[in-house]
Amino acid sequence: MKATLFRFLAFSFISISAASGVTARAAELHVMTSGGFTAAYKALGPAFTGKTGNTLDTILGPSMGQSPQAIPNRLAHGEPADVVIMVGYALDALIKEGKVIPGSRVELADSRIGMVVRAGAPKPDIATVDALRQALLHAKSIAYSDSASGVYIQNEMFRKLGIEDQVGPKAKMIPRIPVASVVANGEYELGFQQVAELLPVPGVDFVGKVPEEMQSVTRYAAGIPVGAQHPDEARALLQFLASPAAQPTVRKTGLDPIAP
Repeated sequence: MKATLFRFLAFSFISISAASGVTARAAELHVMTSGGFTAAYKALGPAFTGKTGNTLDTILGPSMGQSPQAIPNRLAHGEPADVVIMVGYALDALIKEGKVIPGSRVELADSRIGMVVRAGAPKPDIATVDALRQALLHAKSIAYSDSASGVYIQNEMFRKLGIEDQVGPKAKMIPRIPVASVVANGEYELGFQQVAELLPVPGVDFVGKVPEEMQSVTRYAAGIPVGAQHPDEARALLQFLASPAAQPTVRKTGLDPIAP
C-alpha cells in the first residue's frame, strides 16, 4: 500500500513538474510549518525528496503569537525560509507586509477543532452544542492552544456557549507545546486544538470534533517568502502538497481536503 502510494504521488509530482517547467535541480529547502499541517507535511515529504533529490530542512513554529518561535517573528529576525506553511489569514498578513511573494499563495487544507482526554479517562459527550456546554461546565480544567483555534475558543466559543464567566478561571491557553501533551500528563482534564495536532500525541484519547455550530474552520495555506533562495523548487513543493494525489494522506492526518 505504501509503495503504491509513493509511486502514485511520485507520478503526480512528475506531471506537476513537467507542467510547470520546474527543473530537476537538487536543493535544500528551508521550510517553516505550523502545527496543523505538520503531520501531513511529514507524511508527504519523503515522496517529494525521494523523487527530486531536494532535501527539506524543517522548522516548526506557530502561525502567530508573541513567542520567538512564531513564523512571523522568525521571518522578522531574518531566519532563512523558502516555504512557509501556516494559517491562511496569518499568511495573508505576511503577504500584505511584503514578506511573502504575492501570487505564491497555495491552498492546502481545512482544519477543524477537536477535543481529547487523558488515555483511559471517560469521554464526555460533545456531539451537540448543549452536550459540549455541559462537558465544559463540569470539567475541572480546560486547555487550548495559543494559535488560531485557541484564539477562537478564548474570544468566541465560550461566549457563544454563554459560559465565558464560568469556565474562564479554569481554562488556560498553552503556548508553544501541543495541548494534548498537558492532557496526557494529567495537568488538564480536557484539551482543545485542531484535530491534526491532537492525533499524533500519545497518551490521550480523541473524543471528537466540536459540533459544527460551534466550529471554527481554519484554512491552511503556504507561500514563498521574499528572498527565498530556491523559489522554483519551493513552488514545486507547494504544488505537490496541494495536488489531488496528496489528498488521501491529508485526510488521514485529520485535515479536510479543500473541495474543488
